[in-house]
Amino acid sequence: MTRERIASVRNPWFTASVGITAAIALAAAFVGFIWLPLQHSSAQFKGVWDAICSAAGLVRNASSSKQIVRPRYLTTSVEIDPHMLRSASAESIGRGATLALRCTMCHGARGLSQADTPNLAGQYPVTIYKELVDFKTGARASAVMAPLVADLSDADMRDLAGYYAYLPRVSSSASAAGEVPLIVASGAPLRGIAPCGACHGEVDSKASAAWLEGQPATYLHAQLKAFATGARHNDIGEQMRNIARRMTSEEIDAASRSYANLP
Repeated sequence: MTRERIASVRNPWFTASVGITAAIALAAAFVGFIWLPLQHSSAQFKGVWDAICSAAGLVRNASSSKQIVRPRYLTTSVEIDPHMLRSASAESIGRGATLALRCTMCHGARGLSQADTPNLAGQYPVTIYKELVDFKTGARASAVMAPLVADLSDADMRDLAGYYAYLPRVSSSASAAGEVPLIVASGAPLRGIAPCGACHGEVDSKASAAWLEGQPATYLHAQLKAFATGARHNDIGEQMRNIARRMTSEEIDAASRSYANLP
């Protein structure tokens, strides 16, 4: 007695099942890679192969400039280099000190504010330079700062950045710091919020990210709210807007108070 193998072309059940499976796979491939992509009226494909590549997730050449979405507002024009504005010369710091006389009313004679404006003493020079350029170009709106920076040259802004970075930072009692809120120490990974120190740390700070310790709580709170609403939009790549809009009002309050009390 002979037993016919199941996986054999002589077995009609096997050949029929293989044929049906192959037909279903081909039909699914046609629908998923050709028919469905071509049904999108907004997608402009050069041909069937272009549609297949798009459905497969492969990079294809844009067939229309309309696919490029540009913001309706000014964004920062500063290209950040981690090594820029390092080691300002004594002459540059001296020129910056003279220029800073116009800034003392809001930012203090030594860069330490008494008016809920940011403390500039000891701030990273790249941060100060970037914000000055953004105020000048209109990427960051301020009725107070705009006229003050209107006549500053690029060299002037670099000198100011060097001078304020040279000044000693604000100091406070370590006992006033208290417990660091969870949103600051660990962020909220499930909501896509990284720890604040990932960008605003000291050793591994991100280029152009500000030094936040000791800044006035009122100022920090106002800036987080501005990022959350989109009123401030000079952050590169929308990092702060993406984070602030996911924070609750309580988290914004806690983060602002925490950084204001940190030494």
